Amino acid sequence: MSDITESSRLHVLQAIEDGWSGFSKAPLTFVLFTLLSGALGLIFQVMSQIASFRSTAEAGFDPATVLLMMVSVIGSTVISLWAVTGLIRGAWKALSGHKPSFGDLTRWDGQAAGRLFINQLVLAVVLAIIVFIAVAIGTGLFQINQALAVIPGLVAGIVFLYLGVNQKFLPFIAIMGEGNPLQKIQRGRAVVDPSWGWMLLLLIVEVVILSIGLLLIGVGLLVSSPLVICISTAAYRQLFGTTDQTGFLSES
Repeated sequence: MSDITESSRLHVLQAIEDGWSGFSKAPLTFVLFTLLSGALGLIFQVMSQIASFRSTAEAGFDPATVLLMMVSVIGSTVISLWAVTGLIRGAWKALSGHKPSFGDLTRWDGQAAGRLFINQLVLAVVLAIIVFIAVAIGTGLFQINQALAVIPGLVAGIVFLYLGVNQKFLPFIAIMGEGNPLQKIQRGRAVVDPSWGWMLLLLIVEVVILSIGLLLIGVGLLVSSPLVICISTAAYRQLFGTTDQTGFLSES
């Protein structure tokens, strides 16, 4: 695979066009995989609902309920990681000019899934720390003046928006990049910040696409979800290039 050098500017329309072109190479494959992963995820969600119902209906500790809840959480997490890595692999192959097979999407890569999980967990911890600091400061300011208590919340909201935009590509960096989680978060910030406004626009466009899919009785998500992944992959390739530092894209 030839390397494409990093760019300092995100071209949103080009990412949309390339993403659509990639999706169009194997639309049925993308839709069927999205349907399969969604159905499996739904099974574990139902298990979670059953566990919640059992916990409220029964008094005392019930090992079966706890086990059911644990299975549902672990299962949902594994399916989510499998779906994301599969769609990214398929989108990448399509954008490289090849038609991804169903096997390309369904192939499990435990190491890639592990990297994705750890990096997402670290980002969640960072966000939790921000919330904790905002709540602590807000509580202190509330004792002084109730009006001042909203300031930390507003600041935290701005920080969340900022991080939500510049960490959009964290799944890609986590899967295909080298370094520890904090280094990967920093790389996402450094590369995306020059195109932060354009990245926000891309996020808005993707939300609109997903919303349209949701409005089509939800069935449209089978198309809009993989399409958004293809668009995001095209945008990532613009800013970060096509280098795979971990061997995620290898055929083995």
